[in-house]
Amino acid sequence: MPTLGSLPTDKPELELAFVADGSQRSHSTEITGVVTLTPEELLDNGVPAALPDGSLVLITGKSPFRLRGRITAVLEQLLQRMRRHGSAGLAVSAAPGTRQPFPPAIVDGAARLGIALLATSAPTECWDGVHEEIQQSRLMFAERRAAQLSSLVQELPAQLADPRAMQRIADWLARVLDCQVLVSEPERVLAASPATAAEQLAQAIIRQSVDGVLPETLSGPHTQLISLAPASAADTVLAVARRTPFDEADLRLLRHAAKLLGLVDQAHREYRAASDASHAARSAAFELLLDGEVDKARRVMANLAPGLLETETARVFVVETQQARRDLAARRCSASVGQQTLVVPDPRNDRRILIVHPIRSDEDTGAEVSAELTRLVGALGPPSSLGGSGVYSMPLLADALHEAITAQRFAALQPDSVALSVHGSDLVGLLPQTEAQHWARRLLHPLMRDETQWESMRETLPAALAYPYTVAARRLSLHRNTVMRRASRAAELLRMDFASISDRIAVALAMELVTQREVSASPRLTGSEPPSLARLLATPQVHAWAQTLVRPIQADRRDLLSTALAWLTFDTHVEPAARALGLSEVTVRSHLRAVENYMQRDLATLAGVRDLQFSLHVVTGRPDLRSDQRGLSVVAC
Repeated sequence: MPTLGSLPTDKPELELAFVADGSQRSHSTEITGVVTLTPEELLDNGVPAALPDGSLVLITGKSPFRLRGRITAVLEQLLQRMRRHGSAGLAVSAAPGTRQPFPPAIVDGAARLGIALLATSAPTECWDGVHEEIQQSRLMFAERRAAQLSSLVQELPAQLADPRAMQRIADWLARVLDCQVLVSEPERVLAASPATAAEQLAQAIIRQSVDGVLPETLSGPHTQLISLAPASAADTVLAVARRTPFDEADLRLLRHAAKLLGLVDQAHREYRAASDASHAARSAAFELLLDGEVDKARRVMANLAPGLLETETARVFVVETQQARRDLAARRCSASVGQQTLVVPDPRNDRRILIVHPIRSDEDTGAEVSAELTRLVGALGPPSSLGGSGVYSMPLLADALHEAITAQRFAALQPDSVALSVHGSDLVGLLPQTEAQHWARRLLHPLMRDETQWESMRETLPAALAYPYTVAARRLSLHRNTVMRRASRAAELLRMDFASISDRIAVALAMELVTQREVSASPRLTGSEPPSLARLLATPQVHAWAQTLVRPIQADRRDLLSTALAWLTFDTHVEPAARALGLSEVTVRSHLRAVENYMQRDLATLAGVRDLQFSLHVVTGRPDLRSDQRGLSVVAC
């Protein structure tokens, strides 16, 4: 907008100049319009009742003060009203070269009231249209400023936790005012635009820090340093610099931006304080849950998340990611599933996030939460991974956490980096694949030497090993005798006994590896000794998997372990196992159902029996893997 100082420069044809009170403050006074009066109007009608704020009052006429005695009293009244209405200044038409067109009393009164006096030697016609131009300029300025302020407000964060809010406002301010912007505390930079602004404005910041004062302008006329919260004595400041001076409009915009930055800074501080308190409470609740202090954990969370832990069962999930991305991942977890879960960064591992999901009913499996966490881990990308536990009672969440951590280790080996439960983890995927292929091909080599024979075997053998021959024949649409003949031939070639559960499990595993799990480059058979099945199972991930499956079986007050081992020793026949144990068949079957429930495996299937046999062998060393010796004898032959 035009000012008393800029109007003579912008419109030299007005020949306007200060004749009194030409201070810098007067030069910067903004003009909102021009009110034109004549001496005759003042004498006849008196001083106007209302004068627009910020207006320049112009008295026209060739000799406006010819009647000095009569006009002086009216001018004094005019000055008083201009003072009340905040007028910008008083101008009068004067002949060129006139040194002081105003009466001395008016000059003294104007100085006392702080009103600038000006004179113009331009014809009255030159002032035609000036008022309208000023009004149009004001309208354009107001529209531009409204657009700027609206744009500034748009940069405010939708959430207090938005870490980019200050940077967006700094970028906006740098773009709008074509300047360098720095928002900082004594110990750190909060936002800088461009990134080099910190270096450019360091001198101003250092001087403020050393002097302990906060002047409006430092390091020259084109640098501004503004406190974001002077009332609270906060140390956060906004520093800006540019090559050209800041006008009053720019400074007002800076002050508006500083207020918004101050609000964002205050919101961040309060959010961090509340977040720290919430984090501490949630971490304390999690530790209490691990210690089995469920009631205390519920009391801790009562105000933060009423009813969240008021369940009898829960699942635990573990997300592991890069250390630098853990805070981001934790915020995303809280934003996506925080209403349904307890999310805490692991205090013992700076790459891990722990999540407790209370299960509210028997039908609730936590599928929605697990699906959302799976999506989140997929979005984070490698090397992030997700592990989950089964459903545990609240006092046993320490066990659930152990299972979830184990599952997460398995997940790191999976293509999708997800293992939602150790119980649901696929043993075959945990084996060292190249060595497993070597073992399987050596074991099946007698069947694979003849291509025609191999085709019939790969079609028939998996079903013949997993089901009774009648059921297998029906599933394969073959005659029962055909299935039996091919199975007998395979057992003969492999020197295996398919009445032995250990042999059936070994051959079925080898068939699955060769027919369904082939690696991109299949290992060639060499004369070197093949790995044994026991060696394939002797890996940390398989050991963790087996421990998770067997631990609840060992913890049961009944001797379920002995029952399971006897049952496997007698090739899954209940009657001889019951006799050997001195138990009734009903008791043996009851024990096996308990084992099924603990392991979450169907022992009526070969895969379920396989996982029981392998997990017991890894943890206890029993039962023996007799197929290893038989497989080696085949190789020797």
